[in-house]
Amino acid sequence: MIEVQATPKHFLGMPVATFLRDYWHKKPLLIRQAFPAFVSPIEPEDLAGLACEEAALSRIVQHDRKRDRWTLRTGPFAEEDFPGMPDHDWSLLVQDVDKWDPDVRALLAHFDFLPRWRIDDIMISFAATGGSVGAHVDHYDVFLLQAKGQRRWQIDAGPNPPQDFRDDVELKLLREFTPTHDWVLDPGDMLYLPPLVPHHGVAENPCLTISVGTRAPSSAELISDYLDTLVEGADEAIRYHDQDLSPPKDAYEIDADAMNRVVEALNALRMRDPDRLGDWFGRFITNYRSVDVTSGEPPRPRIEVEFDLTHRDAALERHPFSRMAWRRAKRDGRLFVSGAEYAMPVRDAKRLAAAEQIDAKIYASLSQVARDAVFDLYESGHYVVSLGEDEG
Repeated sequence: MIEVQATPKHFLGMPVATFLRDYWHKKPLLIRQAFPAFVSPIEPEDLAGLACEEAALSRIVQHDRKRDRWTLRTGPFAEEDFPGMPDHDWSLLVQDVDKWDPDVRALLAHFDFLPRWRIDDIMISFAATGGSVGAHVDHYDVFLLQAKGQRRWQIDAGPNPPQDFRDDVELKLLREFTPTHDWVLDPGDMLYLPPLVPHHGVAENPCLTISVGTRAPSSAELISDYLDTLVEGADEAIRYHDQDLSPPKDAYEIDADAMNRVVEALNALRMRDPDRLGDWFGRFITNYRSVDVTSGEPPRPRIEVEFDLTHRDAALERHPFSRMAWRRAKRDGRLFVSGAEYAMPVRDAKRLAAAEQIDAKIYASLSQVARDAVFDLYESGHYVVSLGEDEG
């Protein structure tokens, strides 16, 4: 099946285990009314306002159908840019809307069957009638939830679809696209696409589409960061050596024995310790777009913050751009926060990674080393003090 109907028990139209086994990272699935009676948490004018923010990542894609020309503009945009836009053939896309809007962020709770560190962001697009970004492929899994209006989605679910890009446009658009499926999605319908499935979405009328994307680092990204870590901690004493050298047949030849010694030298640098490898990956996968998480307010003394937590019903609110994950190490736990690493008991690492807010009860339950980590994160901007309603 490639199209299913959601049920009150299974919003994916099937048990999560079945979806992960048969569809995740394998084949597309259209879920009708995954979110029944869905009400969009954001309006088009809100999205346009966010696209005017300096720190927001936003784009406008326009299509000249007569000439088949595509233009791409990147934000931030000015408020006066939008009233003059035509009523057709353009789209506004804004990344990381979950970081800006708590109602949008709340949608992520529905996707807790995936590791949270695998979820990249929620992108939201507004499209005027006919608006599109062209036929393309993504290199990651994505859930496309229709929020307002109707959008027509076409996909090519055939074997080995063409993947060549056009060389006459700035966007990575497919040179060839032959759809095997064609659907119109209403609010609450959701289309799941695994990586590299060609797809093309066109607005039937002014519409909003919510895209829950996942993070899938390329091999080049992984290798680059991994090698940087290896080089940073490399022992200068580990070098190419040839104590088993025999007289060469040709003094100028780089022979097979020499290359075997090169491989040995490189293997000596590998992270053979699972803890070291795990810590590297935790730092890597939580590092997010090099976003500055500072709150803009100078940190207060620790004694004042702890007093507010204990006596003024305050809480530490996590910065929305702070990505957290945890793992078990040999002797304790590790908390990873936006590329930083903290050793602490597993219980504390697990609790902090999941808590978007730290109140007095949670703070009191933490070990001293975990509290120290929390305050260090507060000073770095990953938390901001939020006073209770009575305190204002």
